[in-house]
Amino acid sequence: MITAKLQNIINDQITAELWSSNLYLQMSYFLKNQGWDGFAHWMKVHSDEEREHATRMADFLIDRGGQVKLNMVNVVPEGWGSVLEVFEHSLKQEEMVSKMIDKIVLHAIEEQDFATENFFRTFVDEQVEEEALFGGVVGKMKMAGDAGLLFLDAQLGQRKE
Repeated sequence: MITAKLQNIINDQITAELWSSNLYLQMSYFLKNQGWDGFAHWMKVHSDEEREHATRMADFLIDRGGQVKLNMVNVVPEGWGSVLEVFEHSLKQEEMVSKMIDKIVLHAIEEQDFATENFFRTFVDEQVEEEALFGGVVGKMKMAGDAGLLFLDAQLGQRKE
């Protein structure tokens, strides 16, 4: 049985994952409207991945005897100045999510809830990948400049999952 404290912070994480999903979906629509079909597709795929994270966390919580409480998902921003700003914003979001997941692992360790610690360590690893992924795109955009964005748009549009 999971403690109420862990249940609450996991529910907060589920809400954060759903907010991230909505953020990336909104970014996808923004990019599509700007004519960046590849970047838009990439963000849409990432939106789906975040929703899948929320679902996995909810299933885990139920398996541990907890209650899933879907909190209100706040409104996400609607516009950005440039493609680079979209991805920089995304990188900051992933860094914030990493800190939240670290907090869950820390509480699980303190409570000696090794099942929760083990489950969320997979997300610790996932967040390392996410930050590297977004950081890599930001870095490539900065190196490529405006002229290279068309190439990156086509390249990122091929993302499968």
